[in-house]
Order: sequence, then structure tokens, then C-alpha cells
Amino acid sequence: MNNTLDKAKKGTYITVRSLPQGLLKVQLIRLGITEGSKVYCLERLPGGTVVLQKSRQEIAIGYDLAKKITIEN
Repeated sequence: MNNTLDKAKKGTYITVRSLPQGLLKVQLIRLGITEGSKVYCLERLPGGTVVLQKSRQEIAIGYDLAKKITIEN
């Protein structure tokens, strides 16, 4: 079973394994989120939004998109 970003635990480092194809992938790459990236799960907000930290940048990922991003703890 694959872990997805919507199941990431607050306060943990995760590695991004796969991104959704198409325009969403391009937008995530522009934000510095690529396959193999190691990011920190900074916060989990009500409604399923996940806030990631990469370097000094904080990136909020909505629940629908987070379900499509495969991760590894």
C-alpha cells in the first residue's frame, strides 16, 4: 500500500516518491517539490490541507492534491 501526502504526520520528514502527471506536476516542480525531494510536514490544517517546508519556503497543499502525491517516511 502506498502512503500519500494526505496521511503525512505533522513534525516528520518525508520523501516525495511520485507526483500527479500534467500541469499539477509542472506547478509543483516550480515550487521545488520534485520526485525524490525531502520535505518537512510542518502542519496539518482542518479540511486536509498539508503545509510543507522546503528550505525556508512553506507550501500549502490542498487535500485533493495531497491524495495524489505518493510519499515515503
